[in-house]
Amino acid sequence: MANQNTDHAFTARSKTGASFEPTYAGALSFMRRRYTKDVKGADAVVWGIPFDAAVTNRPGARFGPQAIRRASAILDNDPQYPFSRDLFEHLAVVDYGDCLLDSGNHQKTPGTIEREAAKILKSGAFLLSLGGDHFVTWPLLKAHAAIHGPLALVQFDAHQDTWPDDGKRIDHGSFVGRAVKEGVIDPDRSIQIGIRTHAPDTFGIKILYGHEVEEMRASDIAYAIVDRTGGKKTYLTFDIDCLDPAFAPGTGTPVAGGPSSAKILSALRQLTQVDIVGADVVEIAPAYDHADITAIVGSTVAMQYLGLLAERKARLEEMNNGNSVAVNHGHGI
Repeated sequence: MANQNTDHAFTARSKTGASFEPTYAGALSFMRRRYTKDVKGADAVVWGIPFDAAVTNRPGARFGPQAIRRASAILDNDPQYPFSRDLFEHLAVVDYGDCLLDSGNHQKTPGTIEREAAKILKSGAFLLSLGGDHFVTWPLLKAHAAIHGPLALVQFDAHQDTWPDDGKRIDHGSFVGRAVKEGVIDPDRSIQIGIRTHAPDTFGIKILYGHEVEEMRASDIAYAIVDRTGGKKTYLTFDIDCLDPAFAPGTGTPVAGGPSSAKILSALRQLTQVDIVGADVVEIAPAYDHADITAIVGSTVAMQYLGLLAERKARLEEMNNGNSVAVNHGHGI
């Protein structure tokens, strides 16, 4: 330990590598990644968006990024389960810090988020965003769609978020319908998992209701997602209230009858065939949490995204190395 530094979030010299510091000490970036605005060479950028002025029930999700970072400390050092590897051995990840928002002028919020997200995405890095309430997904979708075109949306949620919208609302319950109407997402390739409320319009998005998810295996859920997205560029948004309040009490609009964290994490693990180009975790409100269980599952969901990304990078490197071997062998003949 003599050669190891503490506060890896500040002392790290590389965008890769584990921190090797106690989980109970040190600066709390996401999984001890280096805090930096320099995203050059990063495979993924973790970014906090501490905004909750769009909630319709309990506020507090502005503290979500802090809670997720704090809970994520326990996920560093050891090979990350269930990926059986140090995700950061070859995957370069940085913590970009938080989005700076004007708390007195919420109409500026979506534009601020979209512009900063576009700046990060321009580097070619995968953007993993930590909310914040679910409205933050709207400008994130716009920034990603500007690069990839209309996206498939995979939405883990208790709510459809398709309530009437005039195109100007700052509302976490209507942005999905707006995204369909403005051509940001493709409803024919989009799916919502865990829905336990009713909204006036589905906008053609496939729904797996909470009672259906209860009867399904994790592999069935994953298959439904893979089948629905059909290879299209996909944005994955995870509202923590998708889970039953027993597993995620720390949220603004909890709804009983949801799936367990174990089932949904298992489903996420099986999304290797989905072309995920961006992702977020939202609606964690630590004031209503107990023993950090909501923050722990939220940080684990975020880690799962990075795990899928690390495996994708490893597969591409293996394919490229295989092609190089084949070419060299061919030249040798």
